[in-house]
Amino acid sequence: MATGSPTVRRRRLGSELKRLREEAGKSRDEVAGVLGMSVPTISRIEAGRTGVRLFVVRAMLDLYGVADEGLREELEGHARAGSRQGWWSQYASAVNSGYATYIGLEADAREVRDYEALVVPGLLQTEAYARATVQPVGLPDLPGDVVEQRVRVRMERQQRLRGEAPLEIRAIIDEAVIRRVVGGRHVMREQLKRLAEEARRPNVRLQVVPFAGGAEWPGMIGSFTILSFPEHADPDVVYVEGLTGDTFVEGDATARYSVLFDGLSAAGASYAESLRMIEEAAEALA
Repeated sequence: MATGSPTVRRRRLGSELKRLREEAGKSRDEVAGVLGMSVPTISRIEAGRTGVRLFVVRAMLDLYGVADEGLREELEGHARAGSRQGWWSQYASAVNSGYATYIGLEADAREVRDYEALVVPGLLQTEAYARATVQPVGLPDLPGDVVEQRVRVRMERQQRLRGEAPLEIRAIIDEAVIRRVVGGRHVMREQLKRLAEEARRPNVRLQVVPFAGGAEWPGMIGSFTILSFPEHADPDVVYVEGLTGDTFVEGDATARYSVLFDGLSAAGASYAESLRMIEEAAEALA
């Protein structure tokens, strides 16, 4: 099945180019010297963090001795697709590169496992709640057009929850998320009602970790998101959003986050009890 996201195609291409380089016994320094490129550029290509021109891919394949025409054609197809622009590129002035990479990965994910300690997951936010959270407290005010663009991006992302092949989301939130009033009582009540509605969708599973869980439960590590994809060639990615930069965790380290997420699920209330808690919190704001 062909993937539609240029971000995912770049990631798959980079992974294959790295594998082929290593099988050919070439170092990044050697490849950079032959192709007249910098070592950091080779690293970014192999990490899928940047697009790569078709002639560069062909030169790499020649250098690695790849004669399989089928494989060459497949990788060239990834290069062409990876050079395209995703829908989120129109908001480039308001979205940093890390978040743009995340959106590109999410666009082709099969399942998102999201743990949030402070706010409602972006995929489940109302527009008013999103607007209230886009501008972090204590930081310089963002221009109004930037705020609106970031809110629009969040709303556009939610389209993945609908359609013929909707994104599966397993969301776990701390009880503080449903108790903290964000944007005022009316905004928060509407957000909680929206959460309750989304929790009833077949592709959404939502749990609340109650305060009674204490301070020893695994969620004390902070929020994170695990992305899983339809193709075996695209392994899981963990995304951790930060104030000064976003982190992407790949490879064997992702398994630790999967274990952590399972621990959070075990500490959380049941789906039915979580829904009751959300509805109760909404009523308390009436």
